[in-house]
Amino acid sequence: MSTQTMKEIKSRLITALQPSSLEVLDDSAAHRGHLAADSEQGHFTVIISSAHFVTLSLVDCHKLVYQALGDLLPHKIHALKIKIVK
Repeated sequence: MSTQTMKEIKSRLITALQPSSLEVLDDSAAHRGHLAADSEQGHFTVIISSAHFVTLSLVDCHKLVYQALGDLLPHKIHALKIKIVK
């Protein structure tokens, strides 16, 4: 399940933000026993760099990432850590 969600996260971010670098990590195993971790939802980290971020504040960069992932939250993504690299 998490592998499919990771592919979906990558696909959406590539389409929306054309990142120069992108890494998506599945952190779900670190949260075993947590209610959402035992469901269909996952915990993920996104490390991303994009030309779209150059003039934006960190908050606005995060907003773009959340907009790209839209309906995956909270149905497939329970927790998302975002690291913006400028």
